[in-house]
Amino acid sequence: MRRLWDRIPPLARGFGIVALAALVVVLLNLQTALSTAQALLSIAFFLAIAFFLFSVWRDRRGDLEAWTEWNRKLFYAAIILAVVTIGLVIGYGLPASRDAFAFVVTLGACAYVIVRVWRIEHRY
Repeated sequence: MRRLWDRIPPLARGFGIVALAALVVVLLNLQTALSTAQALLSIAFFLAIAFFLFSVWRDRRGDLEAWTEWNRKLFYAAIILAVVTIGLVIGYGLPASRDAFAFVVTLGACAYVIVRVWRIEHRY
């Protein structure tokens, strides 16, 4: 039996495991549990992003304190707005039409402000 398992390509084994898991979910009617797990994982992912940003800030806050007050406030505001926007998308789901456009524009504007302030403060 072990030789048969080793002869199956890894990609096919992976697809087989995923298909078996999907079959178990459908047969045992576990869609509710699966959606609950997905919601918990979304929250955990958002918290992981927030913790990463906090740890980056903690390591670099000495550099940020040397910036002008206006640029520092602008930088923090752009990061907070981006985190809130991503949190809203995670909480309410992916937006449609104009809301999706507003989401993309908001994240783009936040990224522009962050990069622009960073480059202004790191001129040599």
